[in-house]
Amino acid sequence: MPIVTLRGVEKKFANGIRALDGLDLDVRNGEFVSLLGPSGCGKSTALRIIAGLIAPSAGAVQWPGGTGQIGFVFQEPTLMPWADVSANVGLPFRLTGKDDSGAVGQALERVGLAGFSRSYPRELSGGMKMRVSIARALVTRPQLLLMDEPFAALDEITRFKLNNDLLAVWRDLRRTVIFVTHSVFESVYLSQRIVVMTTRPGRVFTEIVVDAPYPRVERFRTSSEYAAFCRQAAEALAQAMASGAPS
Repeated sequence: MPIVTLRGVEKKFANGIRALDGLDLDVRNGEFVSLLGPSGCGKSTALRIIAGLIAPSAGAVQWPGGTGQIGFVFQEPTLMPWADVSANVGLPFRLTGKDDSGAVGQALERVGLAGFSRSYPRELSGGMKMRVSIARALVTRPQLLLMDEPFAALDEITRFKLNNDLLAVWRDLRRTVIFVTHSVFESVYLSQRIVVMTTRPGRVFTEIVVDAPYPRVERFRTSSEYAAFCRQAAEALAQAMASGAPS
């Protein structure tokens, strides 16, 4: 059963820009799906519509099993500079009047920051800040994790490491992940399925099933299988970009 379904979703902003036009998407429970497309194609808009942060102009978002808890990881860590790591991760609980320090500790341990609970954002590297952001999204144990190009600003070594760590968390928790990226290589490494989107206004151009087994380790990055999937995704992305017309 899909955890979330989008049918004919459109989004037109007040400035007249159409970000999405007739977007149809099914995401199954426990699946790791990447939305792959060029910058400005509506990937982030689709994620925000799924999260309920903005409303579609037309179409529907359906939750066959009911709306569950959602975690959102933005492009920037968006941490409170005056609060330590523990307070940043526990923010969702404080916003709802709850107190669950045990869950905060578990979330930090899961992202490899158990020893940094009293550190402040200014004391952390870019990769560590993003780990804090992921821990904050995981702390409420969401059924659906939405990730909007979370590693785009990081160096390649840090990005590879966080890709591996994210897959380990996903395999452990078996949550559903929708991951926005414009990197062919990242989408192939992480995903079970890649949804390739056209240029704005965004819609689904095609889907690619990446049926390589997990766990995917560094050996997979240098394999002929990985290269073939990357080539397939790159070709699909080029065709999608050629088929779309800017609006």
